[in-house]
Amino acid sequence: MLDRILLTNDDGIDAPGLAVLEEIAGELAHEVWVVAPEHDQSGVSHAVSLHHPLRVVQYAPRRFGINGTPGDCAVMGICHLMPTPPDLVLSGVNRGGNLGMETVFSGTVGGAMTAMLVGVKAIALSQVWTDRDNVRWDTARRLAPGVIRQLLALGWNAGTCLNVNFPDCAADEVGPLTLARQGAGLLQGMVVETRTDPRGIPYHWLNFRRGPRAQGPDADTDAIAAGRIAVTPIRYDRTDEAAFIALAAKLPRL
Repeated sequence: MLDRILLTNDDGIDAPGLAVLEEIAGELAHEVWVVAPEHDQSGVSHAVSLHHPLRVVQYAPRRFGINGTPGDCAVMGICHLMPTPPDLVLSGVNRGGNLGMETVFSGTVGGAMTAMLVGVKAIALSQVWTDRDNVRWDTARRLAPGVIRQLLALGWNAGTCLNVNFPDCAADEVGPLTLARQGAGLLQGMVVETRTDPRGIPYHWLNFRRGPRAQGPDADTDAIAAGRIAVTPIRYDRTDEAAFIALAAKLPRL
């Protein structure tokens, strides 16, 4: 058993996935701390609040809401609210997969990566669904404790966090934990939807446009489609090696 785990998410402190994560963490640590956004922060990526103050609401011992992002929550928990840093940060369980390019926008992944940035091992956890009214929370609830124990036993380096996605299958039908690369995912762009409010004033919604794409070898989306649990090690370095090599012949280098 770990001494203490810190939990956060991007769906908000009242999200069902966070309740699932509390059950998962309860099997892994003596102390479970929750520091989560007061409201849904999906899509905020790695954002931290530099231009407005953060306010903390304590709901119970070791349970706090923050008027900020998942990254804010990770920093506040690790650097301010907890008397000593946690052994592990878990972010999620997100309602929906965080696969391919969507990991760049994910607040769930952002919370985990911010924890890693301030020196604590972190894992992002997401539950894929095909029917948003029937998310298979029990799959993550039953399988995540064993997955996390397995990953902790294997270990990973300090400059990396792990992104784990559970497939939309009953727990008894799920395949093994599978190492996967971040594939292209399903994002094909973004759209702006314009509507008119009751006063006749236009407003706008941003949304992702999704569709099938070629994924590349060992892609996370392929692992999920095969009914496996996908784990992808991710880091901040986004250098495109092929482009770097192509430009190196034309530009000076240090």
